Amino acid sequence: MKTDISIPNPIYHAAERLAEELGISLSELYTAALTAYVSEHVSKNVTEKLDDVYGSEPSTFEPELIKMQIAILEHEQW
Repeated sequence: MKTDISIPNPIYHAAERLAEELGISLSELYTAALTAYVSEHVSKNVTEKLDDVYGSEPSTFEPELIKMQIAILEHEQW
């Protein structure tokens, strides 16, 4: 997809130099940068949602589950 964006001159020139050093096009550089930025924010949102869930729910195991885990491990050879 093509799009028009405005980038401050110093950033544009720094990106141009970096793309040249990396041997990639500006499009490839912008795509990689946006991919990393979006991924970071998606991960952050997932972490925040998990924090919300685990912040309101106890993190202890059910007593029956603990007993089952112990019973299974008693037969394991270490």
